[in-house]
Amino acid sequence: MLRRCAPGSPGPRPVVRALPPSASALRQRLRQCAERIPEAEAVLDLLEKCPEHQKKGGFPVIVFEGLDATGKTTVTQAVKDTLNGVLLRSPPACISQWRTVFDDEPTPIKRAFYAAGNYILASEIAKASTQAPVIIDRYWHSTAAYTIATETSGKVQDLPPAQDEVYQWPEDLLKPDLVLLLTVDPDERVRRLQHRGLQKTKEEAELEANSLFRQRVEESYRRMVNPACQEVDASPSKEEVLKTVLQLIKKHCAF
Repeated sequence: MLRRCAPGSPGPRPVVRALPPSASALRQRLRQCAERIPEAEAVLDLLEKCPEHQKKGGFPVIVFEGLDATGKTTVTQAVKDTLNGVLLRSPPACISQWRTVFDDEPTPIKRAFYAAGNYILASEIAKASTQAPVIIDRYWHSTAAYTIATETSGKVQDLPPAQDEVYQWPEDLLKPDLVLLLTVDPDERVRRLQHRGLQKTKEEAELEANSLFRQRVEESYRRMVNPACQEVDASPSKEEVLKTVLQLIKKHCAF
């Protein structure tokens, strides 16, 4: 699907919506490549088993978003322990072993894999949230933000305008109660990455090499709506960040 820039927005280049907007669109895209990619058939089988329009239970569902090395792993584990909750990640464990396969595929197929992971994860969220608070390390906003940033070239001003439908949560995907976006100073984030010494993903290498790409990703996160991201400065100590996060959870989520 092609969508042209709104009148007055910079750049004549059409913005391509590479992200399938629904589970049915995802299934269609995965079927198109399933004969060539056996793992796509396996993902499709799992997706087909997911009930449509899943509903969460009575416990809150809290998502943590942010670039690598912003502290998501540390914070999500601490919140999970504090709230005696369940910690889930996207893509879910049942398909994460196929990430390397899809990361080497063309972008539309790669995005379909990550988007499908969110719908499969929603089944786990629906079940887990009947028993305990659910803490999630990345969900739909990550998939959308990286897609939008990849499909847009240039500066932040070249992104689809605020309120564009690309920033809207899919109508058929289970919605969280709260989304927290962890941010740190760019130099501090790079220092943390170097300290960890982990192998970079292709997108992480692009974030480090291309500051415009990083800016587009961060701004895409900030433009997400329904639900929007609540931004949290993750630069202070782990204890201070946890305190801030727990205050936001108390404010926005009813136990």
